[in-house]
Amino acid sequence: MDWPKLYVVDVEGNGARPPDLVEVATLPADATGLHADSAREWLIRPPRPVTWHATRVHGLTAEDLSDCPPWEEVADQVQDVLGGAWICAHNAHVEHRVLTAHLPQWQPAGVLDTLRLAKTTRPGLPSYSLDALIEHFQLDLSAAPRQRHRALYDAFAAGRLLLALAADYETWPALAAAAVPPGLPGAPNPDTDTEEPTLW
Repeated sequence: MDWPKLYVVDVEGNGARPPDLVEVATLPADATGLHADSAREWLIRPPRPVTWHATRVHGLTAEDLSDCPPWEEVADQVQDVLGGAWICAHNAHVEHRVLTAHLPQWQPAGVLDTLRLAKTTRPGLPSYSLDALIEHFQLDLSAAPRQRHRALYDAFAAGRLLLALAADYETWPALAAAAVPPGLPGAPNPDTDTEEPTLW
């Protein structure tokens, strides 16, 4: 199966609402696998403090980020990497919403969601959390950088999950139909072979 250009992405925030980014990772992927040698990651100093709850999740503190550049200094780099490619993430609504809020001029060609894909491909599992799916599929994450809940590790895990699930599909359109959430870029067009709607 031929894939369009795609990056598995993950973002981590400071716990504010709406969140300020503290970490972004991009990991190229295609039908042959994940290309970790071309992965990129950015640590970002947020304009507001990192909450204790966010630190408990990803381990990053305000001190860790104090010497990192602000978002304004890395935004163009992130946008240049992503370009017009597809993105993939677990519960991809989050990554898409946060990235488009921070990059108002950017829009991906399409959005694959491994959460949606897993529910479609393996219905009836007791849990569809990333941790549960890592365990269910016995994904090999020995080569994953960082640790769980850091952006590049989570992108690596979602990428491994994508490859495991994609094996059930013979064509990219079939994979996209199963993985793109309604309303996000790349979603199949509604069936147009219907009667034209009227006012009555």
